[in-house]
Amino acid sequence: MDIFIDSADIEDIKKAMEYGVCSGCTTNPSLIKKAIDKLKARGENINMEDYIKMICETLGEGRPISLEVISLDADSMIKEAETLYNKFNSIANNVVIKIPVNTATSEDGNHYEGLKAIKALSEKGIPINATLIFTPEQALLAAKARAKYVSPFAGRVDDFIRTNAGIKFEKPDYFSAEGRKEGGRILEDNGIVSGVDLVARIVDTFANYDLEAKIIAASMRNARQVREVAELGVDIATVPFYVIEQMLKHPKTFEGIVKFSKDVVPEYRNLFS
Repeated sequence: MDIFIDSADIEDIKKAMEYGVCSGCTTNPSLIKKAIDKLKARGENINMEDYIKMICETLGEGRPISLEVISLDADSMIKEAETLYNKFNSIANNVVIKIPVNTATSEDGNHYEGLKAIKALSEKGIPINATLIFTPEQALLAAKARAKYVSPFAGRVDDFIRTNAGIKFEKPDYFSAEGRKEGGRILEDNGIVSGVDLVARIVDTFANYDLEAKIIAASMRNARQVREVAELGVDIATVPFYVIEQMLKHPKTFEGIVKFSKDVVPEYRNLFS
């Protein structure tokens, strides 16, 4: 499983790459603005275009960066995608465009604009990351429209199920992959009992039909959730930097390092003098 960092913070991206764990990056306009504001607060003068170029260059060839369109109709999304791709892909040949699988804002909206944009852009050779996926059906349609990546939002599914059930929670809180029982029944969203369950069903569906789109488990909330999607055989997990840090921690590791350090005898230490 590849790990993408879900961040636009150039320092976090550099750290993840230095540690040898970062295979790509997912961003959104808010994350990019937050990262730029952090630099400006330190007195650095940088605009958004130059900052995005810096991320592309830092990641380098072979490590994708997902950049997002802002419109909701197919024609505008196609134009914006081409603008982003033409402006930034030449830097390191690593730009992927994020297109929502469905841009309708209500039941009576036009539900096909996302798919139209995904198909048109894919036919032009522009790699697409189909986002805001909350059902296996949406993932299937995005893959059929030739998206290169599909991004089920696992953490947001957990949030949705807990919110609908009136459960109080903090964003990083773990939610069981097997779901949760309340009042004698399993909480669910149209048969999906957790974000990890959503990812599992997409993995199974794609395997059934040898679909080429890669699955990005997105909206990861904690290290255990990353472990669970890795066990499913998902292609990629995109995670915030704090989750990467969580993945390294265990009290017995800390304890072992203390013991390890105490066990170093002077004669052995002298070998390094």
